[in-house]
Parts: sequence; structure tokens; C-alpha cells
Amino acid sequence: MHIKNGGAVRVSTSATKRDRCRRGLVPGKLLPMANTLTPADELAKENPVRIEGESQEYREARTALLAAEIELRRHIESVAAQRRALPPGPQITSHYQFLGEDGQHRTLASLFGDRNTLIIYTAMYGPKMKRSCPMCTNAVGPWNAIVPDVEQLATFVVVSRGEIEKLKSWKQERDWHNVRLYQDLGGEYSKDFFGVDADDNDNPALTVFTKKDSNVYLFWTAEMSGSTADPGQDPRGAPDASPLWSLLDLTPTGRPPKWYPKLNY
Repeated sequence: MHIKNGGAVRVSTSATKRDRCRRGLVPGKLLPMANTLTPADELAKENPVRIEGESQEYREARTALLAAEIELRRHIESVAAQRRALPPGPQITSHYQFLGEDGQHRTLASLFGDRNTLIIYTAMYGPKMKRSCPMCTNAVGPWNAIVPDVEQLATFVVVSRGEIEKLKSWKQERDWHNVRLYQDLGGEYSKDFFGVDADDNDNPALTVFTKKDSNVYLFWTAEMSGSTADPGQDPRGAPDASPLWSLLDLTPTGRPPKWYPKLNY
């Protein structure tokens, strides 16, 4: 990987900066301090919603949960602000090549189109795989629906090491009309941005790039993997980019520990 001013090395944030971020202070940006907001438990207690037939026990538990949900919303906003405040990432100088559905070759810079932000999802459907990954398929499906909205602000594409004809068949099978698929020619992009493991197996990856004055820079890439997973949980991001799990988290059973989506039912 050719990266100016650094390499693909994960450097932990200092304790001092972590503490500042938790308090709402990040370099170059002042965020609302927690003590300027109405406490979550007060907002929850003022919530006027009442459900006919609910018990006092249910209302007390639901109010406590509402306070936790308010705190979660605030934490999500705080983390998003911290992400946006990241210092400039390394410049990408590798000449990655991609093959589009139209048979045209693309560079990383040309994938941006007329936007300055590029989101790339690396899907597990490489040359060794006869069928696409069910989880990757499940993730791309809902994203396909919102691509027209996302692309008002940023370009979104899906990349895989699989041959473009196989990717086109995948797209047709799933009846996707909005998302654009590209073959990572030579697989160098996937290798550099965590889409391939040491045994040459495909991995999912999500990465965001920015472009300035025709130069491409890394903004953010997902780093939550098996080494960061908590006991009894699959590796996943936070917030989880897949709406499947967000919906299941609202149900009494939550996320079944051994259940995964299938390509067909």
C-alpha cells in the first residue's frame, strides 16, 4: 500500500485525548458539554406517553429504558462528532484498478464521480466463492434502496475480488437497481484495505475516502473485528451498519446468537 505520511498501522489514541473526547472536547471542535443538556432521566420522566392497560411496573421499567435510550442517542452523536473530527488521514497513492459493470476500467479517484466523499463496501464474493456471503448480501440489499439518497452527499460502491460477470449476476439475482458493483482487478485494494485475510480468504470491509485537489485520502475505515468483539458476540460495528440487527434488537428475543440470514428461504 502506498500511503504518504504514514502506513497501515493502527495507533491507539492517548488517554488524554480519549478523556477529552468523552467530555465533549475534540481538537478543533467544541461539542456540547454533557452538563449543558437536560439529564436523560429528567427527560424520560417528563415523557407524556402512557399505554392503556400498562402496569406501574412496566411504566417504571420503560421510563428507565427511555433514559438509557436517550443516553445512547447522545453517545451515538458524540461518537459521530469524534469521527468527523479525525485529523487528515494518509494520502493514497496506490494505483488501484477496478472493472465496472459497463466494462470500463476505473481508478480509485474516478470512483468518486462528482462527489468528494467515497464509501466503499468490500463484499465477500471472491474468486474462491461459488455463492455470495449471505451476510454481505443482507447488508447490501437495504443499502441498494437508499443509494439515491446517500449519493446526494457521497458516492457509494460495492467492490469484490470476484469477476465482474459473477457480480453482475449477483446484482440481477437480488434485483438491485441502484448500487454499483466493481471488480477489484488484481485484488490489491482488497488486500490493502482489510478485505482479505492472511490465508487469502475474503473479509467484509467498509472504508470512507475523501478527495481534495484530485488527491485521495483515507478518512475512516472500520476497525472493529474479532479482536475487539465481546465474549459471546459476533464481531460487529457500532452503530451496526446493517438494519437487520437494529430491528431485531427491538424484539423480545433480540439477536439470536446462532442465527444468520440466508440467501433464500
